[in-house]
Amino acid sequence: MKYFIIAGEASGDLHASGLMRELKNVDSDAEFCFLGGDLMQQQGGKLVKHYRNMAFMGFVAVIKNAKTILNNMNDCKNAITQFNPDVLILVDYPSFNLRMARFAKETLNIPVYYYISPKIWAWKEYRIKEIKRYIDKMFTIFPFETAFYTKHNFKVEYVGNPTIDSVCLRPNQHQSFEDFCFENKLSNKPIIALLAGSRKQEINSCLPRMLQAALRFPDYQVVISGAPGIEPDFYTRFFDNKKVNIVFNKTYDLLQQSAAAVVNSGTATLETALINTPQVVVYHAPFGQLAIFLKDIFIKVKYISLVNLVAEKEVVKELIVHHFTADNVAEELEKLLHNKTYRNELLSNYSKIKMSLGEPGTAERCAKKMVEFLNSK
Repeated sequence: MKYFIIAGEASGDLHASGLMRELKNVDSDAEFCFLGGDLMQQQGGKLVKHYRNMAFMGFVAVIKNAKTILNNMNDCKNAITQFNPDVLILVDYPSFNLRMARFAKETLNIPVYYYISPKIWAWKEYRIKEIKRYIDKMFTIFPFETAFYTKHNFKVEYVGNPTIDSVCLRPNQHQSFEDFCFENKLSNKPIIALLAGSRKQEINSCLPRMLQAALRFPDYQVVISGAPGIEPDFYTRFFDNKKVNIVFNKTYDLLQQSAAAVVNSGTATLETALINTPQVVVYHAPFGQLAIFLKDIFIKVKYISLVNLVAEKEVVKELIVHHFTADNVAEELEKLLHNKTYRNELLSNYSKIKMSLGEPGTAERCAKKMVEFLNSK
C-alpha cells in the first residue's frame, strides 16, 4: 500500500520514522511519500518537504512567514494528489495537518489516520469538530486521551506511548559517565543538562535564564543538548566567555549522565522522566501575567508538562511565564541536586508514570492496527 505521512517537527520525525519501520514489517509492499525529516528519510521513500522549513511557532512568526506556510500547504496538496496514497497519516502538528485532512477527505476522498493526537484536551477543544468530520481513525498515546474522546463520542485506539520505545531502545544505555565525558571532551564534574527546545524562538527565550541558573553551581558542568537543525554558532552567542558545553544528537545519553536537567516543556519532559533524570520544567510566553490570565481562560488542563499530566499531580516543578526566573530555577535545582528526600520522591513518582504508560511496542501495535483497518475497508 501507499502511505503519505506528514510530520512537521523533530519529535514527529522520530515517531513517524518508527511507524514507517513497522509498516514495512507488516506490509512488504509499503511505499512512502512524506513531509518530515532525516529519520524518516532513513526509512526510504520520497521527502517532499523537510520539517526545518515548516516549524513556525507563535502568532508573529506565522504572520511573518505566511507566504512560506501557504506554499508548503500547496506543495503538500500537490504531492498528495500526485502520489495518490491509500491513506494519509498525520502526526500531531494540528494547524497544518487538519487542513490537509480536510483536503484529503473533501477533494480526494481517501482515508485519514491520525497518529499522536493534537492536544485538544489542553486547548482548542473546538477542533474536535474537525477531527470527527475528517479523521477516520485516531491512534492515541496517552491513557487519559481515551476518556477525553469518549466524552465527545469519538472512539480512539490507544496504542501505548512511543517515548517508551525510544527510551527503551536507545543506544549506549550502559555507557559509563567517564566514557561519555571523554567522548564529548567534558570534564569529570557532574552534569546539569539544559534542554531549551527545538526551535530558535524557544531557545532565544529560554536559554539565557537557564544558563544564569545553572552556572550558579560551580561544582557542576553545564551541558546544552543541541537541537537537530540548529547550528552550533546559534548557541555560543549566549555564553559570553563562560565555560559551557554543547552536545548534538546525544540527548538521551546526556540525560542519562546528568545529575539534573532544566527542560523546556514538551515531549522532552517525558523523555527525561523515563530516563530517570530529576528535572525542573520551564516555559516562556510573552506578556507575563497577562499570559497567565489568558491561560486560565483558554487552557483546559491543570499542568503543562506531560510528566504531571500523566501522573495527574505535580511530580516535577513547573516554572511558567513570570515564574520562570533564574532565581526560581536555581532554587529548584538546589533541591534536586542536594535534597535527597525530595529527589527520591520524584524518582519514585517517575516509576509509577512508567508503569501507567505500558510496555514498549507502540509503533508495532499502531502499524498492525492501521494495516488491519485498511485491509478491512
